[in-house]
Amino acid sequence: MIDGHLLAPFVRCFLMEEGIEHRTLTPNTQRSYRDAIQLLLRYLQDHHELEPAQVTVEQVTASITHSFLSHLEQHRGNSVSTRNQRLKAIQALFQIIARQAPELRDHAAQIHALRPRRAAAPALAYLDEAEIDALLGVPDRRTAQGRRDHALLVFLYNTGAHASEVAELTLDAIRLDAPATVRFNGRRGKSRICPLWPRTAEILRELLGARIDGPADALVFRNVRGQPITRFGIHTLVARIAAKAIETVPSLRAKRVSPHTIRHTTAVHFLRAGIDLATVGEWLGHLTTETMHRYAELERDGARERDAEIEVLRGTMTAPPARAVDAPRPILAWP
Repeated sequence: MIDGHLLAPFVRCFLMEEGIEHRTLTPNTQRSYRDAIQLLLRYLQDHHELEPAQVTVEQVTASITHSFLSHLEQHRGNSVSTRNQRLKAIQALFQIIARQAPELRDHAAQIHALRPRRAAAPALAYLDEAEIDALLGVPDRRTAQGRRDHALLVFLYNTGAHASEVAELTLDAIRLDAPATVRFNGRRGKSRICPLWPRTAEILRELLGARIDGPADALVFRNVRGQPITRFGIHTLVARIAAKAIETVPSLRAKRVSPHTIRHTTAVHFLRAGIDLATVGEWLGHLTTETMHRYAELERDGARERDAEIEVLRGTMTAPPARAVDAPRPILAWP
């Protein structure tokens, strides 16, 4: 006879009923939580000889959970942020356990007492204008794939969207008549509207052609076989194009370019174009206060560098040149 409360029924409830029906988690978060629980159960089996189906709640102690998190870092090479994500998933599970089994609240409280590790915030990598222009110039727009690649890159740069948002974008979410906009359905049922530049709307019209009058739930971006493109496919596309762009702009060699890099680029360029931080946050969505302040700090650093260049020019030239320092590009009127 098993002494304690089996963990499996709580896991099932957490991943199926609570995770999908009630918590309205995004598919990516659901997969992340599922992976965390699977890794925990595998750790208990490999290191504590506990069969997953027989594990009890009481056996998942704070000490074992802490050891599991250390194992992720030391033996699986996980970063601090990944370690913290796994902890968050386990604590979410124990929140459900505490609610459904009041007698386990003290045990759950011990799990919730585990604190995430602090990690130095990674530098926000973004591209300057020459680098983003190099990326946009790579696709051969004479071919169908080149037109798709170019349209997708322009859309990423215009909106700062996540790869998953682009992969799931449907026709009913875009408005190509002036004023052109796109609607993203975000986390927990929230949605946001982002403006589209006139040129972006034109490029999307060219890409879609007759498909523009198709079913409302038809996907905007497809792969070369006409099938739905995945977020992994978008990551691969961006990496492939960045590798080619290095030939014309060598500075890209020092940067790991991904859809998220383009998202950071969009935010910084919006700020440099004079758009206020609150509006940038509304357009991009999913921004924490910390991230928004880091964007603002990047722009302040850039402004200080431009001011320093101007001071140097003033001290060495009798008259300023016609283009001493690049002025911010009027991003909303981007050609």
